[in-house]
Amino acid sequence: MKNQWMNVLIGSVRVKAKGKGVERLLNACVRNDIAIWNVKKHSDHIATFFIKLSDVKRLRIVARRSECKLYFVEKTGFPFFLRKAVTNTGFLVGMCLFFTIVFLLSNMIWRIEIKGAKPETEYRISKELKQMGVEEGAFQFLIDDPETIQKKLTDRIDAITWVGVELKGTTLYFRVAEKEQPDEPKPIGARHLVAKKKAIITDMFVEEGQPIVSVHDHVTKGQLLVSGMIGKEGKTKLVPARGKVFGETWYKSTVVLPLHATFRVLTGKYMEKHYITIGNISIPIWGWQKPKFTNYEIDVQKRPFRFLRWDLPLYYERVIFRETAEVKRRYTWDEAFAKAKELAREELKEKLPDDASIKGEKVLHQTKENDKVRVELHYQVIENIAIPQPIVQGD
Repeated sequence: MKNQWMNVLIGSVRVKAKGKGVERLLNACVRNDIAIWNVKKHSDHIATFFIKLSDVKRLRIVARRSECKLYFVEKTGFPFFLRKAVTNTGFLVGMCLFFTIVFLLSNMIWRIEIKGAKPETEYRISKELKQMGVEEGAFQFLIDDPETIQKKLTDRIDAITWVGVELKGTTLYFRVAEKEQPDEPKPIGARHLVAKKKAIITDMFVEEGQPIVSVHDHVTKGQLLVSGMIGKEGKTKLVPARGKVFGETWYKSTVVLPLHATFRVLTGKYMEKHYITIGNISIPIWGWQKPKFTNYEIDVQKRPFRFLRWDLPLYYERVIFRETAEVKRRYTWDEAFAKAKELAREELKEKLPDDASIKGEKVLHQTKENDKVRVELHYQVIENIAIPQPIVQGD
């Protein structure tokens, strides 16, 4: 019979029929759509065969019309196994404990493997992982997902540029790419230093080369500042000009700032709910109260449960409700003007190199239009204006 595993699931019975009408009984079973299989005839008046557990009552009715007696000699399948398990409490408890232990062990971290990192970096990574609760013996559904772990490690450890995090079974793999040490400086060819923009020279630090300009000189973009050609006429030598030439440069900035603004911020308060999810059904296991916050954001984290190496259609779901508050910001004219100047200075600093400094600022224009403050500013900046220019044949 096909689909024998279905018979195991629903249960089957081995029947012994004894009497003169054995063959008539088998034919009657076929006529009444009672499935029989593994039919064995032991003598002219004795035969054995299997039927479904659900067909036992129908077989009894058919057998009454024949001259056979029925004996149920064997019972197999899940229903009989379950009945024995219920009567044997110790066996049932032991079986439940076994599956529970295997389930829990399948959802734990049993090994953490870190590759590509130096010993000191590996130690720092292990230390950070412990602070995050990621260690051997931790439950997989209680730790952060691999993407979050990756981001936290990259943010907290300066020595790494990238880390790959992958969870396979009960092992957490880390592949680390450390920051490379700077290579030995390559030999620099002969070059000049020229101005990258127009400026007034304020200071000079020439390591190698012949200065062409002096302090207080006005220079334009592309003008030669330090020559890579040194020596007297007829005895010249080409060198890579090195140094810094600081000059006063100028920038303009325009900032528009509303006098009134409304935005949402997180207050820092939150509450959590935990669920076991099967399909579209969520069963709460912790946190039954409704959020007490009027306004909040919802962060849902969903992790599958595992059994051995298989993902189950069963999930651990963590829902975080973070309280938000509506903040209304109102500036007076003086406050808006001061804030606009502050924002403009911060934006300029982000554009400038680290060795640059703002010497002064001047308000060119300020207006109030449509509940907004518009401010135009002029800045005097001291920065290194020297950039290299290779010396080509024929210069």
